[in-house]
Amino acid sequence: MAGSGIYPFRECFVTLPLMETISTAPVSFTEGALREIRRLQEMDSANAGKLLRVGVKGGGCSGLSYVLGFDDKQDTDELYEYKGLRFIMNPAHGIYLMGMEIDWQDGLNARGFTFNNPNASKSCGCGSSFAI
Repeated sequence: MAGSGIYPFRECFVTLPLMETISTAPVSFTEGALREIRRLQEMDSANAGKLLRVGVKGGGCSGLSYVLGFDDKQDTDELYEYKGLRFIMNPAHGIYLMGMEIDWQDGLNARGFTFNNPNASKSCGCGSSFAI
């Protein structure tokens, strides 16, 4: 086959591991929140192998409620990492949560996760729901 530009070759197949894409995190966590999330994840064996889900859902007194819990990654989820914490989020929720900081309060007057969301035009008194 000289001169034809077609040369014999040997087929070769290589198996490569699936690569996960980790995008820039749309939300941040305080050191207190990171400690509490890691504590909760280690405390309950049901959370083993699950990722932290950050998101929103319809409801609450202001219209939208925050979602924060351990879950399995869905095909539509994006994977993010912030200071070693891997978490998942539906990318459609980014318009509501971009720039938000999640904190953990452990004081006499307040205990729990708080959400400092620059996109919220109003939020309820308990801080678990908001409006855009």
